[in-house]
This record gives sequence, structure tokens and C-alpha cells, in this order.
Amino acid sequence: MSEIIPLRPALPKSDTFWAVFASQGRRTVIANIYATREEAEADRRWREGQVHAYILFLQSEKRNIPEYRIEKIKRSDLPRKWTPLPALGMLRGGSI
Repeated sequence: MSEIIPLRPALPKSDTFWAVFASQGRRTVIANIYATREEAEADRRWREGQVHAYILFLQSEKRNIPEYRIEKIKRSDLPRKWTPLPALGMLRGGSI
């Protein structure tokens, strides 16, 4: 039996958490959020690895290469309709 994954993950219970921010060109969005810095750092490394794996494709498409950083944010700073961002969401015809 396959595991059911919710469309919107449960938020950490505290009022502050670690966010992975994705920047591409002038646009910056919250890619994902975590309860600990270690989880956020692991996600950032994974996202950078995905970008590295597709770097030639991104360059051939003349796309800005996404950059990722980690910051601590408050629950109130999270956009109301926020959802996690796929590492290479721009491959679906858009950008971050």
C-alpha cells in the first residue's frame, strides 16, 4: 500500500522555524520550512545538488541559476497560501 503524502506539510509547532529561501534572478520565495537548522541545511544541500545535476540544461535554456539560503523566520512571516517549492520547479515551464 502506498503512503499518502499531504499537499501541505504540517508546520512545526513553535512560532519560529528555519526556512530555506530560493532566489532566482530578482525573485525570492520560501522553498520549505523546518523545525531545526540541521533539517533545513540538509534540504538546502539537496536542492543545490539537484541544480548542479541540471546545470548544463539550465544554462542552455538561459535560465538564472537558483540560489538557496537558510534563515530563521516567524510563523507570521509565512505567506498565507504558501506551499513547498520543488527543487527544480522551473523545469515545469515556470520559474520559482
